[in-house]
Amino acid sequence: MTDTSTPSAEETTATAAESAGTEETKKSESVASDSDLFRQSEIAADYVEGLLDILDYDGDIDELVSGGRPMVEVVGGRLQPLVGQRGATLEALQELTRLAIFRATGSPSRLLLDIGGYRATRRKELTAVARNAVEKVKEHGDAVRLEPMSAFERKCVHDVVNAIPGVESESEGVEPNRRIIVRPAD
Repeated sequence: MTDTSTPSAEETTATAAESAGTEETKKSESVASDSDLFRQSEIAADYVEGLLDILDYDGDIDELVSGGRPMVEVVGGRLQPLVGQRGATLEALQELTRLAIFRATGSPSRLLLDIGGYRATRRKELTAVARNAVEKVKEHGDAVRLEPMSAFERKCVHDVVNAIPGVESESEGVEPNRRIIVRPAD
């Protein structure tokens, strides 16, 4: 049987108080979340600094939180070996750094590690690749398959394609051969 009665004043007040309490909790969680994210970036910076010392590389390390995720940027000369071919070494170092965060906090991290500005440069390149694919799709009406990419690279392309009306993108395949298909939107 369904209760269709109107809530009493006491029930309405209790519901409003619970709702206000939920809002307070969400606000405090987001503040704690920002501090947790910064703590993750600090742990990551310490870990990366240790790696640089072991490898005898010099670099300035910046720790920050951007877009709701912890970030560590390493800037300096002679850092290309830490990036590797097409960012492969950088991706491996990022995963090791995420594991160090997990070991310290017990929580998985979405840390983004950048070395020598590689990710910013690669993001610009991928923007051009995505726009070129969109032009081909709009011109010929056929889907375009891009080369296999890392998760970071695919996200960059998806972000560009999703911002352009009339086209859509999706990922297919299995790592390390996961790629993006750009096609006309339905």
